[in-house]
Amino acid sequence: MKKLFLYITGLLFAVFGFAQQIRLEDITAGKYSAKQILGITPMADGETYAQISADGRRIERHSFKTGALVETLFDVATARDANVAAFTNYILSPDEKNILIETQRKPIYRHSCTASYYIYNVRNKTMAPLSQGGPQECPKFSPDGNVIGFVRDGNIFLVKLLYNNAESQITKDGERNKIINGKADWVYEEEFSMNGAFDFSANSEMIAWIRFDETAVPTYTFPWYQGASPAMSDYKLYPGTYEYKYPKAGEANSKVTVHSYDIKSRVTREVKIPVDRDGYIPRIQFTGTPDKLMVLTLNRHQSQLDFYLADARSTTANLVLRENHAAYVDAPTYENIDFKGDQFVLLSERDGYRHLYLYNMNGQLVKQLTNGNFEVRSYYGHDAANKNFYFASNEGNPLEQYIYKVDVSGKRTKLIDNKGVNRAVFSKGCNYFLNVFSDLQTPYVSALYSAAGKQLKVLEDNAALKSSLAGLPLGKVELFAFKTNGGTVLNGWIVKPATFSEGKKYPVIMYQYSGPGSQEVHNSFGNGFYGGLIWEHRLAEKGYIVVCVDGRGTGGRGAEFQRCTYKKLGDLESRDQAETAAYLGTLPFVDKSRIGIWGWSFGGFNTIMSMCEGRGLFRCGVAVAPVTDWRYYDTIYTERFMQTPQENGSGYDCSPLHRFRNLKGDLLIIHGTADDNVHFQNTAELAEALVQADIQFDMQVYTNRNHSIYGGNTRKHLFTRIENYFDTHLLK
Repeated sequence: MKKLFLYITGLLFAVFGFAQQIRLEDITAGKYSAKQILGITPMADGETYAQISADGRRIERHSFKTGALVETLFDVATARDANVAAFTNYILSPDEKNILIETQRKPIYRHSCTASYYIYNVRNKTMAPLSQGGPQECPKFSPDGNVIGFVRDGNIFLVKLLYNNAESQITKDGERNKIINGKADWVYEEEFSMNGAFDFSANSEMIAWIRFDETAVPTYTFPWYQGASPAMSDYKLYPGTYEYKYPKAGEANSKVTVHSYDIKSRVTREVKIPVDRDGYIPRIQFTGTPDKLMVLTLNRHQSQLDFYLADARSTTANLVLRENHAAYVDAPTYENIDFKGDQFVLLSERDGYRHLYLYNMNGQLVKQLTNGNFEVRSYYGHDAANKNFYFASNEGNPLEQYIYKVDVSGKRTKLIDNKGVNRAVFSKGCNYFLNVFSDLQTPYVSALYSAAGKQLKVLEDNAALKSSLAGLPLGKVELFAFKTNGGTVLNGWIVKPATFSEGKKYPVIMYQYSGPGSQEVHNSFGNGFYGGLIWEHRLAEKGYIVVCVDGRGTGGRGAEFQRCTYKKLGDLESRDQAETAAYLGTLPFVDKSRIGIWGWSFGGFNTIMSMCEGRGLFRCGVAVAPVTDWRYYDTIYTERFMQTPQENGSGYDCSPLHRFRNLKGDLLIIHGTADDNVHFQNTAELAEALVQADIQFDMQVYTNRNHSIYGGNTRKHLFTRIENYFDTHLLK
């Protein structure tokens, strides 16, 4: 009877076909997304943290020791004096008496947005608008909590809470596409991962900011169409345009200067920072000493990072520390440094691996805190009482990450033994931390720990997701490594069908990003485009093997491995993807005549480069939003790895637009017309070159979509298009 049932089931499937169990619409709708605790903010008492409730309607205070709810700080249902039905983010004042509630958020670029903020008084539960003059950007409390600064239309405004929320404007020269005060321009925002560019002094008497003069920066324009989801009725008959300042490689950047303002005397000054005429100021921050401002500068090549300690009143500045690298100083070096105390910790790669260095405020090295052939991935803070410093590193395995502490003598202690990837949020004073753990098979587990590494409470284990996944025909996932013909060991993950048989030959889809410092291969649930490798499992259900390999230039393996691609992006990266395809072709269960490759952004660039590598190892490829010539991309990112086109023309010629005649295999290019990051120009110019060379290719354009290509039904359509392309060329 059982055999008869299986025979009939197989016959029905062969004749009528059954829908896949892992549905694309469920993936793109986020059905298989893991839950994580949102909006964590450690509170001043060192015992509690604030978080956004699971339903997104409250801000709650919880115990770091037990996870228990201590109190509700904000609830949209009980807030008075404002009709706020929902909020998207919040900012606690330093004294925790007030909360800025973010509503009506409208994204601008990757990190920036406009929003309508409300000042919420925690004690009396009243709300008042931060400003009546229009939406605000990047608001920030002063250290005493009595003043809020924000930016609107390129100008800085102050709101004084002790004076009935009186609003004043402290700059007046802001003008779109010309002058920006206190907020990053496009390229700083994208490549220095910053939005707000102002800070208050420790005594709350002064404010300092970076002023961006982008007058000389060339303008980039792209069209707006009516489109849909959302539809823009203004462009129903005639397209509109969007214009903004975008410095392409070798072109003029914004001229940056630092300014200060005395809140009491209303005096504005320019701080004398000796930044190069074409250099950068990626960070400013007031120190714990009133009027003392730390300003970080980079030369245009980004090979020299200078620390200037400036006086915001006298405007003088002294060089206290200089960090150099023969190629470039990587971004983690100047991200998230805290200058509020009498010492600061610097992440430096000066010995070949990223490690922690302790300095005093005069720029004198106190101690190298970590060393060895591993990378410190994140620095979390220190406890002043015990003089322990807390961080995450990949010691022991570049595919994993663990939480450690180190004391001033250099004694290092691993706090967690969960084999996989761990990341943490520490309490003020570092007595507790919230750890988020995952591995290849385990969705994110969020748990509270003591500083000694004792687990106190599991807050979220994603049991519901585990149950959902258990009912799906998931493939077999493995981590692997192989050695290329050149002798380089590369790491990867592989997803095989649940019904995998050693005696069968399977088509392969290779996914990669390959950009400098990136890492797509971990012992983590975060692997794959959608996390949990869920889309890759869907492809495996169709009969594919899916593979990802991190080639040379990627992160986690030290400065030499990452910087070997310097000044010629795409050369070694594409060779390594070709080496991967060649290696896979030697495996008995791989059909080497049916290997495809795809990627997005840098991954799209390297998809095309790999197909032009010369050996003809790929039957087809899909390049989403690809760079096709680095001359079209922005200054900060491109020149960090390539210098300028004027200095390194041959390096820039290592690109799809110069190698397309070597293209082997069928190519699908996908791009959004409103991509403010990797401009549609990249695809348009490559498409024209292919047409004029009489090389056939396929192309999919998404109207009004930016670099992320989403909105409405877009993502489902996009991944259906990718799947259909691979099915046509690899399955049929």
